[in-house]
Amino acid sequence: MKKYIKIILFTLPVLLASCNKWLDVEPKSQVRDNDLFATESGFKEALSGVYSTLTYEPLYGREVTFGLVGVLGYEWDFQASAYDMDKAYQYPNNLASLNRIDAIWNGLYNAITNDNKLLEEIDAKKAIFAGDNYGIIKGEALALRAFIHFDLLRLFGASYEENSAKIAIPYYKKSNKEIQPQLSVNEVINEAIADLNEAAELLKVDPLLTGKTVTTLDDNGYLLNRQLHLNYYAVKGLLARIYLYKKDYAKALENANAVIDGKKFAWILQSSLVNKDLADLTFSTEHLFALNVVRLKTIYENSFTATGGSNVFYISPDSRREYFDNASDDYRYLYLFNANNEGNFYLNKYNQLPGANWPIAYRNKMPLLKLSEMYFIAAEAQKSTNITVAAGLINTVRRSRGLTDATINAANFDNVLLQEFRKDFIGEGQLFFFHKRKNNSAIPRATGLNLIDLRAYKLPMPVSEFNNAPNRVDNR
Repeated sequence: MKKYIKIILFTLPVLLASCNKWLDVEPKSQVRDNDLFATESGFKEALSGVYSTLTYEPLYGREVTFGLVGVLGYEWDFQASAYDMDKAYQYPNNLASLNRIDAIWNGLYNAITNDNKLLEEIDAKKAIFAGDNYGIIKGEALALRAFIHFDLLRLFGASYEENSAKIAIPYYKKSNKEIQPQLSVNEVINEAIADLNEAAELLKVDPLLTGKTVTTLDDNGYLLNRQLHLNYYAVKGLLARIYLYKKDYAKALENANAVIDGKKFAWILQSSLVNKDLADLTFSTEHLFALNVVRLKTIYENSFTATGGSNVFYISPDSRREYFDNASDDYRYLYLFNANNEGNFYLNKYNQLPGANWPIAYRNKMPLLKLSEMYFIAAEAQKSTNITVAAGLINTVRRSRGLTDATINAANFDNVLLQEFRKDFIGEGQLFFFHKRKNNSAIPRATGLNLIDLRAYKLPMPVSEFNNAPNRVDNR
């Protein structure tokens, strides 16, 4: 853990090295805080630093996407032996598992602390912001706090389906050292929804929503590339995800439709994939929100190519066919895998193509919210009330992937939805959360394992958390 924390602190000088520096009472550190938040550019840098924190390998740069969470969702046929106990859901019995899990807990809460410091400072400095930047920066910071807490809940708390009243995790809204109580699953969700609703109001000035033209001449182009920020539509998409988790289908549908009807995100075209030197491998036009992972080239090479040695992730030819229903015309089947020397397949999604002409818009992207999820949410929210519309939404996604319509009815809806979800989110970590939301005891490929009996859906909180807060309740 000390190693991970040092990495984060060393590489985020913009954030004054650590949340501890912000929390110190020494005059010198207070002066540094005051300097950072004395200007609009300081707030921009602080917000950028929170996003940057999330890109590291212990977090969304690996473990909370295709790494640990991908392994837990049984996305891979092969992964490093260090994940063997994770794949059996025997977290407490392995030091490597516990270290990985502790890094996630501490890294995400460190990001929340830094985010909260920004939020504590921003209202008193409203006058220093130009244009719409106060509302946008505060809105993004609120949305980030909700986003991170919700993923902590999805990792460490019970699912809503299992027990919405079960004690889960603390929800931090202050940057000081005061220990906050654990909240129930439902309470954490409600806190996140409150933050997101406030964020949505503030982000009504988002140029992605208003259609305002932004160029590099406007504030040095600060409001360009809104898909790399928690923009207005990403906030609505996250609300849709959370309301579905909460089984509030009306609200889930309302927010998913806000994204769908906004028509700001375009389905990938096959013409953007066929040229192997210029391909848009993460389907970037469909990203509601993605992180800019500057180390993604190295991460990809170490995880999905022979360079990674025994640390790589791959699937077998049979698994590739099973994932995609043996549909060789599926864009994902065609373009998102590379064969290795043994005939198995590496995921190509995060490959950083070497050509100078490869568009900047395609580089370093780790998708965290996508258009296809909104269609799946809207479909699931209506499966009991309008199966025809629900089927049509799933088939819209299928057609966007080069497939024909499937026959979908009330009897096979859940199976079809799961299969389509697996195809679209491989390597993104969302499959484990899909199964957790439904509290499925059995999941595809995890033969002979009962995830409920194994308490697989709740990662253990760090031992240090119990030492620092004696009243903590075991989340498992």
